[in-house]
Amino acid sequence: MRRRRQQSQKCLKNIRSSPAVCQIVGFKNSGKTTLICGLIPLLRQRGCSVAVIKHDGHEFEIDHEGTDTWKQRQAGASAVAITSGGRTSVIQERGSSLDELIESFAEYDFVLVEGFKQERYPKIVLIRSEEDLNILSGTSHIIAAAMWNSIQDHPSLLQNLSIRRFDINDKTEIASFMWQQRSYFQNFNI
Repeated sequence: MRRRRQQSQKCLKNIRSSPAVCQIVGFKNSGKTTLICGLIPLLRQRGCSVAVIKHDGHEFEIDHEGTDTWKQRQAGASAVAITSGGRTSVIQERGSSLDELIESFAEYDFVLVEGFKQERYPKIVLIRSEEDLNILSGTSHIIAAAMWNSIQDHPSLLQNLSIRRFDINDKTEIASFMWQQRSYFQNFNI
């Protein structure tokens, strides 16, 4: 196992010119975070480093009242960074484009992107119900779909779907597919 991991890591490092970027998209409560959290350890088992970028349509707060960085932001700092021997966090009072975020994660093997439906990177769409099929017509660069049993039980709804399909719970197969497609993910839209 250790040798396989070293080979996988060496292989990916030798061919990498940019990270392998794959978007996981779906409507609210379709399982995006759960799928990503299941894929991370499977990709790491192959020797890959994995970064995640999550889109949030609302304002969010990761720094909590009373911490030093919170106090510094309240005092008017436009950006605050905190770092230790094993962790760094940067908080900026501005939005960032997906391309900027991916560029900042260039040293990772895989960048999994949760959301950003309208961006141009390869996507795995999550389909939980018949209503979720609408995502297929309004989204570009779909390479696969991960589906819940509720939708798979209606094969007539899926007969015109000509992309790779997975059961939402088959994270091992999805991770294997992503591993096989890593060169495509790295070189997409260059």
